[in-house]
This record gives sequence, C-alpha cells and structure tokens, in this order.
Amino acid sequence: MSRILIASYPIAGHLWPLLPIAQELVRRGHEVKWYTGRKYAGRVRTVGAEVLPFVHARDFDDSDFGTTFPERNRRRGLRQLQYDVQHIFVEGIEGHMHDLRDIQRRWPADAVLADQTLVAALLHAEVGGPPCALLGVLPLGIQSRDTAPFGLGLPPLASAGGRLRNSALHWFTQRVIFGAASRDLAAACGRMGVRPRPFALPSSPHLMLQPTVAGFEYPQSDLPRTLHFIGPISPPVPAHTQLPAWWPEVLSARRPVVLVTQGTLATNPHELIWPTLRALKNEDVLVIAAGAGHLDGLPANARAAAYVPFGALLPHVSVYVTNGGYGGVQSALAHGIPVVVAGGSEDKSEVAGRVAYAGVGLNLRTAHPRSGQIRQAVLALLGDSSQRQRAQRLGTEMRLHDAPSEAATLVEGLAATGRAVLATPSNL
Repeated sequence: MSRILIASYPIAGHLWPLLPIAQELVRRGHEVKWYTGRKYAGRVRTVGAEVLPFVHARDFDDSDFGTTFPERNRRRGLRQLQYDVQHIFVEGIEGHMHDLRDIQRRWPADAVLADQTLVAALLHAEVGGPPCALLGVLPLGIQSRDTAPFGLGLPPLASAGGRLRNSALHWFTQRVIFGAASRDLAAACGRMGVRPRPFALPSSPHLMLQPTVAGFEYPQSDLPRTLHFIGPISPPVPAHTQLPAWWPEVLSARRPVVLVTQGTLATNPHELIWPTLRALKNEDVLVIAAGAGHLDGLPANARAAAYVPFGALLPHVSVYVTNGGYGGVQSALAHGIPVVVAGGSEDKSEVAGRVAYAGVGLNLRTAHPRSGQIRQAVLALLGDSSQRQRAQRLGTEMRLHDAPSEAATLVEGLAATGRAVLATPSNL
C-alpha cells in the first residue's frame, strides 16, 4: 500500500471534491494524510484521513475572507480577482512549500494529490518532492492555443486568427492583468529554487484529473496527455443529515421543482435567490432555495434551507438556477437537468460560457439578473427544449463514470510507479 498526501486550500469548493477520492483511497488500504486549514479538519477526519494543518502557510476561513484579507472587501469584479490571485494564491505558495517540505521529511509520501490552485504541490515535485496529481476544481483552464485565457469569459476560437487572438490575450493577461501576481510568482520561484514562470492555472506533467466529461469543456487540440476526464464528483452526504420539514413536498410534488442556489462564497440572497423567488412566485412550480438559510416572506410556492443534500434532491429537479459554481453545475448535469447561469465572480463566467457552448442551459451574462430574465429562462427550459435534450445526453455520458474509483486508480498508479499516467486518446 502507498502513502498518499492530499493538499487543498480550506475553501469548500476546493476541498469537497477531494473527499470522495480520499475516502476511496482509505477504503483500498492506503495511508492517507491531508494538508489543509483547520476549519475543515473535522470533515476530513470523517473519511479516515489524518489532518496536517497549515503551519508556515496562512490559514483563513473561506466564509470570512475579510478578516484575514481586509483589503479584499474593498474590491469588486476584476480587481477582486486580481487581489485573490496575488494575495491568497500566489502569496501562499512559499508557506505551502515550507510545510510540504517539512511533511515530506517526517512522512515521505509516494504521491501528492492536490487541488489545482495549491501550486506549491507541483513546484515541490519539481525540486525532488513526490510526483503530483492535480484535481481541477474549476473549469478546465490550462493554457491552450485554441482558447482565450481563463477568467475572461470568452468562447474558444481555433482558427488562425483566433489563435493569434488567444496568444496575444495570454501575453496580455499574464503580464498586465495579472502582472503583479506574475512578478510575485517569479520572485517566489527564485527564492524557492524552482523555474520562474508567469501566473497561469497549472497542469501536472504527472497526472491531471478533471471532474467532468470532455463534452462539457471547450474543445482543445493541444490537451496534455496526462489529462484524464473522470466524470463529476458528488461529495459524500454527512452522516445523520437532517432533512428539512418540507421534504415530503418534494417527494410528492406534482409540479416541476426549480432549484436555486448561490453556492458557498456568494451568499447574499438578493443577488440571485430573491430575484428567482420573485420571478417564479406566480408560476405553477415548487421553488427550492438551497444554501439560503432562513428567509422571511417566502412566496407560497417556495421553500428554503441552509443545507439540502443535492444527491437526494436533484432526481426531483426540473431546472437548476445558479450563479455558476462548477461542482453544482456538474452535479445537475449528471442528472440531466438543464441549467440557468447568472454569475460573474471567481470562475462563474467560465462555467456560464461552457453551459451555453455545450448547449445544456442558458447564460444570462450577468451576476445581477432581473426577475423577468430569470422567469423567461426557466420557462424556456421547463419544456422539451434542446437544452434539456443535450443535458440529458451529457448526463448519460457522465453517469458512465465512477469518479472516485477512477481517480483512486489513477493516483494509485502514480504512487506505485512515480511516472506520468498517460490517457488513451479515447479518454481525452
């Protein structure tokens, strides 16, 4: 059996997808330790992994970034993304590198499985650390000649002119938009003794796991051979989960169920949840607002809860309304549910673009949609629309995968051999 270290930021959307993989690795008898922040230590222990907390790296609470990073709350949109990249992700690399080196000296791992944004795991491998597998926790954003830089929300363009556009935008993004982060990263690399590079979402030369299917992502002719599409990952449902009192209404609903959620970071219900509730209050649907907690003055056809297990709810849902969280969208599509996306922060514009490009839903192209926009989009998807048909076809493809098992097998191969795990052409 192997020693496998998992490493992740203490951010819900980065950590949750790794839980089922860790659980499967533990079930197979591997020794698994997990390097992350203290907030999620209890959740990590439930899958049988030992927690190794941040020591040199700065810890934080993902529900209150402002306490640790007070300047962040003064920014919005692109300026906030620039701040996050520079101060949360790039500035954290050296602390993570020190921690990973200390861990390796005490407990030599055979392989590391990290969330894609914890770049230190990849850099550590470059200077003699264990081989590194990266799990994509965002839409596939590795640099390609066929796509614009990740974060701009632009559709792919693979023509000769399009590739010129993409090349120019990659240069501009790395050196201007994220220029400060690229300079900080290059300086940090110099101090750590690794090859300097500009900021970009990384790909591992050993193993890259993307928790979706190729049909959801933009087509790319230059995908790395180490990239494996493993299908969506659904986080395990916590034991003793208490279902809301209105749950029987879902099970016996004779009208379509519309699910609306804003994920774990964008929690202001006035951005999307309330506009959706107002949009559908006179429609013959049951609206479920998940992750909203207590809401006063709900319309008669709406219910809300701070937590609803998606795995139990989604089989009853007809349309999913979201600000574009990657994991939630993948879970909905795995059930063949068409998606309405209204989001503009973090990776949301990239998720929305892929939903539209794949034809599995509608992109409202705003983080602050009007109720009329939402109503029109939901009603369009409730029938036998082309988006529903495509979502169902994509869902059928997704359900052919068992992501935790596939990921565990690939990581086992990396740990056993220490060599790159290449995908066959049919798996790219």
